[in-house]
Amino acid sequence: MVNFMQAVRDHWVHILVPLGFVIGCYLDRMNDEKLSAFRNKSLLYRR
Repeated sequence: MVNFMQAVRDHWVHILVPLGFVIGCYLDRMNDEKLSAFRNKSLLYRR
């Protein structure tokens, strides 16, 4: 357990940066789906 905590303390940047990237990609895709759903219902883009 101590070795795990030491590894996390030494390499927290290498853990948080990819984790932030994955969370950002997920939130971006959720936002894109929400905006495309709104665009499909919008009168402005209806043909």
